[in-house]
Amino acid sequence: MATSTSPLSVEQDLADSPWWAGNARLTNLSGKLLGAHVAHAGLIVFWAGAMTLFELAHFNSAQPMYEQGLILLPHLAALGWGVGAEGAVVDTYPYFVIGALHLISSAFLGLGGIFHSLRGPETLEGRFPLFGYDWKDTDKMTTILGIHLVLLGCGAFLLVAKAMYFGGLYDPNIENVRVVTNPTLNPGAIFGYLFGAIAKFWIAGVDNLEDVVGGHIWVGGMLLFGGIFHILTKPFSWTHSLFVWSGEAYLCYSLGALALMGFIATLFVSVNTTVYPEVFYGPALVVRQNVVPYFSSVDPDLVSSRTWLANAHFWLAFFFLQGHIWHALRARGFDFRKGRVSQKAVIPQPMS
Repeated sequence: MATSTSPLSVEQDLADSPWWAGNARLTNLSGKLLGAHVAHAGLIVFWAGAMTLFELAHFNSAQPMYEQGLILLPHLAALGWGVGAEGAVVDTYPYFVIGALHLISSAFLGLGGIFHSLRGPETLEGRFPLFGYDWKDTDKMTTILGIHLVLLGCGAFLLVAKAMYFGGLYDPNIENVRVVTNPTLNPGAIFGYLFGAIAKFWIAGVDNLEDVVGGHIWVGGMLLFGGIFHILTKPFSWTHSLFVWSGEAYLCYSLGALALMGFIATLFVSVNTTVYPEVFYGPALVVRQNVVPYFSSVDPDLVSSRTWLANAHFWLAFFFLQGHIWHALRARGFDFRKGRVSQKAVIPQPMS
């Protein structure tokens, strides 16, 4: 069977990559790269669980969440866990359960990562062709993209399910938790935010849970449709010349997407008080005009949870953007140590 490949697949010689190059050393070792990804997921889940329990251990119910430097408990509270009227925390047990489940999950992910890194096969293509891949195989790459889109769509619908069927969300408009029974499905209303026709601050201007949940239904549906489309189809031939089809390039694309989402999240957490209620995150930040416009708290002495999250998202997005540019240049064969396109860069011929 013919394999669809792109003539713009560029791979640099990784033989002399130093240890701090990280996963770059595993670019062509699919089994080891799987181990690194699973272990990374374990670290993320471990942090979420450990930090939730740490915040819970230091939580003071008599003091507003946003004054205690908390960043995870406010998220759980906004999802309707453990809170009642006026955002008062009435039960901390759900926070303990969520933290413990994350810790337990991280143990399994960690063991999986260690196994695939140390004991598993270096490559998957021979023994496990379903999970193997070739960076130049455009059909396989878009299939992997499709699987990721389906998983993201399922994640969007999990929030919809929580809002509509499993206890609801905290609504700052009524200062209590409620079930969302009538989400907005009108495309004019949902996409009106996207095109700036409804509210200030673009999509961050949403001010009611019906639109929030309806937006997740639309996003989840589009992600599922796009994922299934990419799984069942092959890339059109005219797309081959638009992209570089290599491991370095896919990392570049991913970092670019993360940077975009990080900047959007910065705006959202800064100004939106529906998804990020003031009772949990503190007052919305305002745009102050100085030499350069910037977001800050109304009270300059208050460093709220909202301030922490806005700054964290901004700086993470900033560095993701630098990584995107770095790997984009490397994907085209640029060697930063030599300051020019490397002669070792290989452009494979399409496989047939």
